[in-house]
Amino acid sequence: MSRQKLLAVGMLSLSIGWVSALFAQAHNSSLTADDYVEIQQLYARYNVAIDSGDAEGWAATFVPDGAFNSFTGHDALVEFVHNWREKMNGGNRRHWNSNLLITPTAEGASGSVYLLLIDVSVRPPVIAAAAKYEDQMVKTPQGWRFKKRATKGERPAPAAAAPSAAKS
Repeated sequence: MSRQKLLAVGMLSLSIGWVSALFAQAHNSSLTADDYVEIQQLYARYNVAIDSGDAEGWAATFVPDGAFNSFTGHDALVEFVHNWREKMNGGNRRHWNSNLLITPTAEGASGSVYLLLIDVSVRPPVIAAAAKYEDQMVKTPQGWRFKKRATKGERPAPAAAAPSAAKS
């Protein structure tokens, strides 16, 4: 084979590989406008379900083997909501999310969102906790669902050490 033909075949192979890689990347890690809206609705369904005590509805925002912190699988998720309501004052708490960031991944999407947990049993309502959710989501035949959801509580900054008195 002549040098020109060999170079042409090589360039064509590289071009096809490059286009294939770009197509695969775009196909596997892009989200449509509908995906973004559906994911935002997933976050809303999650909050409304837990705040209203709908354990089955809340568990349905996860895949069947989904995980919320250390609770994994449908039954454990349902039990968490029952304990939340009955033992952790969950009936008087409301989830308030902001700054939702959704990023496409090869498996679906990752998300992060700030959480303020509001205690509505007092007037005026007060912030009971602040946290951040870190999420992994997948698109299922039933729509977008959480695969894994982890909560990281916000902590106060460590107190600065008091300056020591200078010796005279």
